[in-house]
Parts: sequence; C-alpha cells; structure tokens
Amino acid sequence: MNYKYAIVLGIVVFSSFQAPAKAASLLGTADNFGVLGGSTVTNTGKSLITQSLGVNAGSSATGFSPAVGVVNGGIFTSDAVAAQAQLDNASAYNYLAALSPTKELTGLDLGGMTLTPGVYSFSSSAQLTGKLTLDNLGDPNALFVFQIASTLTTASYSSVVTTNGEAANVFFQIGSSATLGTYTQFKGNILALTSITLTTGVNIECGRALAQNGAVTMDTNKVSSTCNTKPQETAVVPEPDLSLGVLGSGMVGLLFAFSKRFRKGW
Repeated sequence: MNYKYAIVLGIVVFSSFQAPAKAASLLGTADNFGVLGGSTVTNTGKSLITQSLGVNAGSSATGFSPAVGVVNGGIFTSDAVAAQAQLDNASAYNYLAALSPTKELTGLDLGGMTLTPGVYSFSSSAQLTGKLTLDNLGDPNALFVFQIASTLTTASYSSVVTTNGEAANVFFQIGSSATLGTYTQFKGNILALTSITLTTGVNIECGRALAQNGAVTMDTNKVSSTCNTKPQETAVVPEPDLSLGVLGSGMVGLLFAFSKRFRKGW
C-alpha cells in the first residue's frame, strides 16, 4: 500500500512549513563589495578597500596597485560577479526607496542631530555639516534608512558616529549622487543611483560606496566594512504564517490516522 509514502510526504510538507526562514543580507552579493561602480572606479593617492571592488556595466578600474590603491578582496570588472552585485544593489536600492518614512527631514541639516532607528526622508537634497549621531538603542539589528531624492553632500571634517553599539544597517539611498567633503569620517552604506565622489581623506567605516550607473571617484580614502550588514528577515524573506504550520500538523495527524486504518485492512 502507498500509505507509507503519503506519511513521508506529509512530514516533508509539515517540515517545509515549520523551517525557519533564512534571510540573506539586504544587499545580497553586493555585501561583499566595498566599492561598486556603474561606469568606472578611479583612484588617486594611497587608498584602501578592505573588501572587493566591482564595475558593471563599465569595465574600467584605474589607480589600483599594491603601491597605490590596495584592494584586499578581488577586482571584478564587467563580469558575472560584478553584474550580479549590481542587480542586488539595484534591488536593495528599490526596496529602501519604497519604505514608508517615519520622519521628514527636508530642509534640515543632519549635522548636530541624534537619531534613533527609523526611515528618514528628504524630498530633495540632504546636507551634513558637523556630526550626525545614530543611537541604535542597544539593538545590533537596528535599521537606519535615509531616503534622499537628489544629492547628499557633506562638509569637510563632517562625521557620522554611532552610540550604544555598532549600527551595521545604516543605508543612504540617494536618487542622484553623493559627494563627501574632505576628511569626512562616515559610517553607513551609500547606494547612489548615479555617482559617488570621495574627496581627499574621506574614510567610510562600517559601510560601502555603491553606485549603480555612474562612477565612484576616490582620493586617498579607506573604505572598510568592519561590520557586516545584518539580515533583514522581514525585508527579504517573510516568516512563515503560523496557520500554515497548524495546517501541516493537521495533515500529518490525518495521514497517521489513515495509516492505522490501512494496517487494520480498512
């Protein structure tokens, strides 16, 4: 009789309902890149990228050699790895852009602010002059999103700092381009639709410079992801519905009941 196969099938179905969702980083494979450019990535001076560097659909990455611009990861230009990273970059960008804002900051300078986790919106450009403090309230998975419709500009010697632990999930979703002024000390992932310019002495700690369509321009910079972006399970893979688990459990119970009847010759 085939009831044994039915029981196995029921257990498999039940297990599929109960298995925990495993979410990848919100950035997908772009999480492996410190710098990602659309048309090109150029460097002047002694720069360091602690992860990989990628360019797609362009193919030019200049100014990188052991004596000048050091890349600890690989360099991927116009290949399948870079192409997939850009697809994941675009997917993350679109997801961040679609989030509902928790606070509107249009017209305000980020300098001098202390912000807690949330989605902050600028309907035009954003400016950072001085220090922006991000308080993650002790939550290592705290999410900070800055939705900026056009450009992000930081003044020289500006900074983004975190309190109450690392804040790995800081994202600046930028509708045009980002320019970080000289010696800016920045934390967060920059996802720019067009281009990113890192001027002299800019350092990005716990973040990335990811440009979809244009160039990333560097000049004596350090881009270091000292902390990885954490999984955003509700953003990437929804948890299974409890009702499905109950249904699966009921199915297994019924199948075992039928199996007993089969053994008795039903």
